[in-house]
Amino acid sequence: MAKRSTPHGGPTRRARLTAIAAGLVVTAAVTVSAANASSAPADSGKPSKAQLSQASSAVLDADVAGTAWHTDAKTGKVVVTVDSRVSKAEIAQIKKEAGGTAGALKIERTSGTFQKYLQGGDAIYKGGSRCSAGFNVRSGSTYYMITAGHCTDGGGNWYANSSRTTLIGPTVGSSFPTNDYGIVRYDGNVSHPGTAGGTDITSAVNASVGMSVTRHGSTTGTHSGSVTALNATVNYGGGDVVYGMIRTNVCAEPGDSGGSLRSGNRAVGLTSGGSGNCTFGGTTFFQPITEALNAYGVSVY
Repeated sequence: MAKRSTPHGGPTRRARLTAIAAGLVVTAAVTVSAANASSAPADSGKPSKAQLSQASSAVLDADVAGTAWHTDAKTGKVVVTVDSRVSKAEIAQIKKEAGGTAGALKIERTSGTFQKYLQGGDAIYKGGSRCSAGFNVRSGSTYYMITAGHCTDGGGNWYANSSRTTLIGPTVGSSFPTNDYGIVRYDGNVSHPGTAGGTDITSAVNASVGMSVTRHGSTTGTHSGSVTALNATVNYGGGDVVYGMIRTNVCAEPGDSGGSLRSGNRAVGLTSGGSGNCTFGGTTFFQPITEALNAYGVSVY
């Protein structure tokens, strides 16, 4: 079930989303620096689940834009990736918020800035924005398309061409922030096969670390990589925080937002955002597709 559905935003929200662009991307390689050893837990062992939870909550409470974090079960650390806009003082603020659990944090620095890319593959258009189609789904005899929630936020009709003359249909549901998914009903005379990037989609699955995945987007086409973490939280800034994201090393760029992430014939996720590009690589986050399917009571076909 969806955690929270946000009301359709007005011009201010849309303007922010346009600047953010669809789909997260991380620019350049990530440089890892060790967490401050002086703030390690007193027992010098791996932090407990309670400590990890407390440390993760502290990062959220610090509310620093340009941060993304997840718990790494192997290392027993909360891995916090900070983009180029995050200052040393803000990193210190995060550690201060964590207090006695600061030793459970592992700070990674990445170049570029986390952003949502507003520009399944094919391009879709609304107003002055372009996003990417995610997966075609259905409920009974009614057909829909699922894409990113930061694209559908604000409602409105979607079109299959840049001149906005070939109608796809209206936004009928949207959840962003907290989640990042939305649903569009097919009302226009537009073909909607059950494929993503030309591959027939037969089922939907939850991601797993190490899973090989392929992303399709209207800006950069098809790119592949693997899942590097689960249940990541991303703070895009301006109150736009999303939870439960899939973290990958697949590149993406503005306009790829909402595009499909698959593993073979199985639907996995929707492009949310990140930092980087498809020349130098990057880190991209995805909304799990199974959550969106359950929220709207639809299925792939």
